Amino acid sequence: MSEKKHIEALVVAGVVIKKDGKYLLLQEKQPKAYGLWNFPAGKVDIGESFEQTAIREAKEESGYDVELTKKIGIFQTIPTHAAKHTYEAKIIGGELNFPPDEILDAKWFTFDEIKQMKDKLREGWVLDAINILESR
Repeated sequence: MSEKKHIEALVVAGVVIKKDGKYLLLQEKQPKAYGLWNFPAGKVDIGESFEQTAIREAKEESGYDVELTKKIGIFQTIPTHAAKHTYEAKIIGGELNFPPDEILDAKWFTFDEIKQMKDKLREGWVLDAINILESR
């Protein structure tokens, strides 16, 4: 009998921030995703809930204090096998201020603009999450 191979799944939490009809996207600086656009998101720390991670990552990567308003869903990406817990959030404080060692740029985009950026998005979950919000 052959032994099954298991993957090490990556657990991530991310936040979709919408303001004045536009969505905040961050342009990645890390080599494996250089120049691609993504939501504020990151790995869940030991002892941290998905919600706490989403709030922390929003602050660390965008400078904004946010309040989570609803869970959009859990998106799986392959081949990384990441489970991305994704939340909608509203800004309750702070100002746009991203870490230049991690993020190249931060901009607000309309839904239509994001649909035209498919090849510039880090992964399909960005558009999938926004599609869900726009269909509500």
